[in-house]
Amino acid sequence: MNPTPELEFDPPFVIAEPARHAIPFVFNVPHAGAIYPDAFLTASRLDAHALRRSEDAYVDALFGDVVTLGAPLMAARFPRAYLDVNREPYELDPRMFEGRLPPFANTRSMRVAGGLGTVPRVVADGQEIYRGRLTVEEALRRVEWLYKPYHRALRQLVQRTARQFGHAVLIDCHSMPSTSLGREEGIKADMVLGDRYGTSCATALTDSVEAALRARGYIVVRNKPYAGGFITEHYGEPVLGRHALQIEINRSLYMDERTLTKRDGFEMLGADLQACFAQVAAEIGPYLGSMRIAAE
Repeated sequence: MNPTPELEFDPPFVIAEPARHAIPFVFNVPHAGAIYPDAFLTASRLDAHALRRSEDAYVDALFGDVVTLGAPLMAARFPRAYLDVNREPYELDPRMFEGRLPPFANTRSMRVAGGLGTVPRVVADGQEIYRGRLTVEEALRRVEWLYKPYHRALRQLVQRTARQFGHAVLIDCHSMPSTSLGREEGIKADMVLGDRYGTSCATALTDSVEAALRARGYIVVRNKPYAGGFITEHYGEPVLGRHALQIEINRSLYMDERTLTKRDGFEMLGADLQACFAQVAAEIGPYLGSMRIAAE
């Protein structure tokens, strides 16, 4: 592969900053990146359209208006099929690589077993991505050039927010294929809220987001089939005043899942999300600090 494909991602992520950081929220979109380097496409047995099945297409645009509420919005530009920042830094499948992985690599996680490690082996519907094996150096370079700078910037955003307000709320923004819901018994949902079963944020935060979405007519469930990934788990420390909540949006609400084109309801959904989080920030944002004190 091209030794520096990351140059095509320059910058590898973008942070839309509000004119004034007015609410203790940070929004993060780790899987909407849609730049597919030529070297990646050459190494893949799939075309760009097939690779996009792993992509949370347009989620950065859906949440774009939250910046006007006074919160930063961070989004990856590299695709999830290339590198997944919602994983540990070294969840790597040894079957994918020539040579021996370093001893600190986690080669036995369930996500690696499913082909969806830090450097994924398959796209979301299970199709193999690569024609052949990658070098170990290739995987480690992606982690150094993309994963580590991404998480360094995200941590800085959360820490800055916590210093300014005394607490911080990270909203991790995703989308889900409508077919994923059929695997769970009778679940039909427009949105799935993941708070790691109440451990990554104050329950009152999840309650407030759920109520605001339901008031706008959306069907909302919690933690099934998505309870939150690495980001929700590792940035959510409610005892320390750091709250993390994942939101998954059913893709059929806003796009044609076969052609990946936006539906007519796209703008309305974006407006509803902005209104939802404006309401949540007003209702609960000022009180999260006292919740931390109570937990301690």
